[in-house]
Amino acid sequence: QVQLVESGGGEVQAGESLILSCAASGSIFHYNTMGWYRQAPGKQREAVASIDVDGSTDYAVSVKGRFTISRAHAKNTVFLQMNSLQPEDTGVYYCHLVQRYTPTYKPDYWGQGTQVTVSS
Repeated sequence: QVQLVESGGGEVQAGESLILSCAASGSIFHYNTMGWYRQAPGKQREAVASIDVDGSTDYAVSVKGRFTISRAHAKNTVFLQMNSLQPEDTGVYYCHLVQRYTPTYKPDYWGQGTQVTVSS
């Protein structure tokens, strides 16, 4: 059983910052990727950022240079520092974990989501 618990969402003004955190618990395999997705009202869920155990990261073009993802391995926790927030960043942010057991067996898990609202 794997659980992902997010925290840190809220409402801010454009240009302000927020930091999200996600703690994974349960049976966590060493080789995994943790990341964040978001879903705006009426839109599909989209990838925001991800980070592997070796520290390599990937970002959506729309957040590159403004958002920074990091992780604390010992605590299986991932953070998303969001700076210069814009109204288009509004949405529900979901934590995501992919456990990379083999190239073909990679179960994934989702958090319950945390709302981020950016007003202009």
